[in-house]
This record gives sequence, C-alpha cells and structure tokens, in this order.
Amino acid sequence: MQNSKFQYDLIVIGAGSGGVRAARVAAGHGAKVAIIEEERPGGTCVLRGCVPKKLLVYASEFKKQISDSRGFGWEVMDFSHNWDNLNLSLKKELDRLSEAYKSMLSNSGCKLINGAARLVGSHEVEVNNKIIKSKKILIATGGVSYVPEINGLRENAITSNEALKLSKLPKTIVIMGSGYIAIEFACIFSGFGSKVHLVYRSDLPLRGFDNEIRKNLEIELQKKSINLYPNSKILSVKKKNQLIITLNENNKIIADQILAATGRIPNVKKLNLENVGIDMSSENSVIVDKNSRTNINSVYAIGDVTNKINLTPVALGEGHAFADREYGNKLRYFEYDNVPYAVFSQPPVSAVGLTQEEALNLGYELDIYSSNFKPLKHTLSGSEERSFMKLVIDKNTRVVLGAHMLGSDAPEIMQSIAIAVKAKLKKEDFDLTVGIHPSAAEEFVTMRTAKN
Repeated sequence: MQNSKFQYDLIVIGAGSGGVRAARVAAGHGAKVAIIEEERPGGTCVLRGCVPKKLLVYASEFKKQISDSRGFGWEVMDFSHNWDNLNLSLKKELDRLSEAYKSMLSNSGCKLINGAARLVGSHEVEVNNKIIKSKKILIATGGVSYVPEINGLRENAITSNEALKLSKLPKTIVIMGSGYIAIEFACIFSGFGSKVHLVYRSDLPLRGFDNEIRKNLEIELQKKSINLYPNSKILSVKKKNQLIITLNENNKIIADQILAATGRIPNVKKLNLENVGIDMSSENSVIVDKNSRTNINSVYAIGDVTNKINLTPVALGEGHAFADREYGNKLRYFEYDNVPYAVFSQPPVSAVGLTQEEALNLGYELDIYSSNFKPLKHTLSGSEERSFMKLVIDKNTRVVLGAHMLGSDAPEIMQSIAIAVKAKLKKEDFDLTVGIHPSAAEEFVTMRTAKN
C-alpha cells in the first residue's frame, strides 16, 4: 500500500475521538499511520468537554439528592464538599484516560507524534521543524471556544476549558450564552451553591431545540434559582475588586467570575490550510464532500472542524467510515439523519429527529402527543421538578418524526427511543409496546390523545 516516496499511508492531525478512531481502524486495515497531537491524546470530549463536564454534573447533583432523601426519611448530618478533592479526582481520571488513548494508539500500530502540525503541501505536514510525507492526510482538529470581541470580555472571561479546573468555587458567576455548554455549567455551579446569572440574546434557552422543551427548561432553571436574562447583551466587563458586567439598558451584575459559553469554532488557525489551497466556508470550517475529502484529493477532514453535527459520536462515525472506505475496501458512509443528542442540564434534555417547528417548516401535517408530569420520586422528595415528553407524528403516515424529553434519565431513555425513530416506526408501534411500570419511560408508549 505504501508508496516509496511517502513515509506514511495516512497522517492524522488531531488525537481526539474522531482522529484516534480513524487512525486505529486504518492501521487495523494495514495502513502505516502517524497521528499528530499538540497536547495530550484524548481531545476535547475526553479531556476538556463531555467526560469531565459529565463528572462535574454528577458531583453537583449530590446536594439535591441529599435534600430529596429527607422526604424518604433519611437524616443526613454534616454534609459538606471539598473542592480540592474533586479537582484531584478529576485530574487522576483524565490522566488515566489520556494514557489509555496512548495505549490504544500504540497497540494498534499507530505512531504518535507530539507537536503542532501545519500543512505545507498536499502530501506534506510540518511538525517539530521536520516535514513528513503521507499519501493521505486527515484533519481532525475539532473546535475551540469562541469568545466575542466585547469590551473587557476576553481579558476577564474564562471558557469551558478553565471552568473545568477552577482552583476554587466562585460565589457568584455570570454565564454568557444559552447553548449546551452554558446551560450545563449554569446547573453545575448552581448545584454546588454558586449564585448563577445566565445572560443570553434569545428569548428562550437552547436555540434550535423544540420550543416546548425550551419553555419547560426555562421554568426548571428558574426553580433552581438561576437568574435568567433573556434578550440581553453584555456590553462591557470591568475588573475592580470584583467583575462589573454591564448589560443593555444599563443593567449591571457584580460577580467573581464570568464564563463565555458562546459556542465553538473550527480549530484551524495553526494549520496553514488557506496557503495550501483548501476551501473553507464563511464560518472557517473545512469544506468536504460525502467522502470527507476536501477540494485537494489527498486531504480529508472529519468531526467538528467540518462544522456539520458537532457531536463526539458523529466524529467517531465519520472517522470509522473514512478508514473503512479508504483502507478497508468497504463502501460505508455515516448517516446524518436522526442523530440523537442530549444536554446534561438538571434535569437533562434529550431528543432525536425533528422538532415540531422543523417538521412544520418541511410541510408535514402533524399530530403532537405530549405529557407533563411530576415524577413518582418527587411525590415524596418535596422537589417541584417536573418532566416533559413529546412525540412529533406525521399525520398522514403516522411515522414518528421526532421524540423530545426534559426530565430525569432523559438521555438514557432517548437512546432506546432513537432506535425506533431511526427505524421509522409508527405511533401505533409505540402504542402496541407495553410500558414498564412505574417508570418515566412508559409515558412514551402510553400517550393516547393528540393535543392538536
């Protein structure tokens, strides 16, 4: 497979989830593979995103769980939290995961090169002042946090990277944004006892999600005493003894910390792509075809750097399919329809398929089924938290177009519902399925009356 003028069959730039999967599968098919990583193997999800953030979600929930337990007769005395111990536990786990990624790459026969890579030709990559040549190059560098150019914001704000390793818990924090990262961190810090101010430009949190989910999430955030500032902009940030955050209409918030959770952009700044002639979108993402190939035949890209569906399982699927096609003689493509997703808010949100608004915009006639209820647990816990579920049905074919949930265990429940939606099952298939009682999940198979 290897051409004598090339040192490798494949160079992968970025040892995150997608890049590592592509490298390992390609090597398994017999390719000679090098993978270049500027930091530690593991990438955003494992080291700076999904995994540590989910662990912080778990950590922040215990206070509420102790409160809920009192309604069931438990008496808990002297319950306190040690922030330093949490940070130490997190560090140990992330170190373990990074070493595990190193081992996976080594065991699969891939060569790991530590350094910053830049393309210098259609087959050439420069790293550590050396040029290495490969028959093909795969860009899998993911995304980086974006901080808007607002007076004083970049000098004073932290991003999700720093939020995962703060030396101490802020008493008061302003979070700018209302997407996945903003909502999750708002709940995390609130759970630990911080006073949280959530500032966002839209009317409701989680733009792009089903509107009823958004409205119900807003109610749950308010129940957690998170201060919401919809339709608001941050105009400036000044630091004196504390941070002074000025909003539109001259509203001011005094805080210890400000987190800019305003999205992520493709991580391409150091790659020298424009000078090599690779086509980029207006959002600075790498443009690829269905084969993950750029306009240069030997250069490919997968994952968040292409700005399609920015989820770890998508990058994994794209990377695996790429390696199978290019080195395994398998004509396999990742399918982008009906990808399930979740927000680990408290309570969490999860969904698969079309929202009601998307379905209507596509011209579907709809039947909508929904359920809003207090979970059985909270009939004794005293918590006012509620759950909301929704099915979006094509009125003519009865096919389930989308499923949406806000409530405890939503991601775990939605994973199974996603199979049904992916299989294009009908509402009657849900109706014929026996519910597991008593459970929240049974609501998805017991909704009988369309609300419209």
